[in-house]
Amino acid sequence: MNQMLLALWRYRHFMISAIKADLRTRFNRSKLGASWMILQPLAQVAIYAVVLSSLLAAKLPAGKGAHLSYAVYLIAGMVPWSLFAEVTSRSLTMFVDNAGLMKKIAFPRICIPVITLGGALVNHSLLLLATLAIILITNHPITWLVLWVPLLTMVLLVFAAALGLVLGVINVFVRDVGQVMNVVLQLWFWMTPIVYVADVLPKQFQSIVAFNPVTPVIQGYQNVLLFQQMPPYVRLSLLLVGSTVFLGLALYMFRKASPELVDVL
Repeated sequence: MNQMLLALWRYRHFMISAIKADLRTRFNRSKLGASWMILQPLAQVAIYAVVLSSLLAAKLPAGKGAHLSYAVYLIAGMVPWSLFAEVTSRSLTMFVDNAGLMKKIAFPRICIPVITLGGALVNHSLLLLATLAIILITNHPITWLVLWVPLLTMVLLVFAAALGLVLGVINVFVRDVGQVMNVVLQLWFWMTPIVYVADVLPKQFQSIVAFNPVTPVIQGYQNVLLFQQMPPYVRLSLLLVGSTVFLGLALYMFRKASPELVDVL
């Protein structure tokens, strides 16, 4: 572990340059450039708000059933989900996409997952700033509880990094994983209380949603950005402990598979 951390520090400038190059490449020749990182999730929120607000806005807790409150509820859940989905989906192919670089240049392979996380975190930060602006525009207060957001983001990143690293390594050897995860992520989205309130579900589905590891982070964002309530810190603590153990196992798996990655790619 110490060797990995030391290698990351030595190659910090390389990783920063790679994150900048990745952002430039993704939006090269685009008129709106990095604005698409914000516009795409906001457009998705707008669609859900228009289609579902008449059905689900009244299901929010008393006093929060206004039409604009449902839009804020949606975007408060969509912001962390976008981060989780981006880290997971990009991690799936991070070693395959960087196969040429791994074969030509000698550098610590652990830099690739960190570069993927860094790019996703930049996107998340811009989307979060846009979300805070929307909350103010819609006359919803931003309280000191917003200080929980960095901690919620860290908990989500630990879990997403562990899952992404495992999936990225497996995808090098079994390419079907990528196709399967596209379907799993769609199902996972609807099993997470982003467009609905968990209380409206039948009892048997509520228990499934409760065991969803992403749920406490999503509800934490919704609590601090809309309901002005504390996040479910007990469940978040359990998630952080479990995710840290999961990340340790993922790093062990990556270390064991690392010598064979370039040969298989």
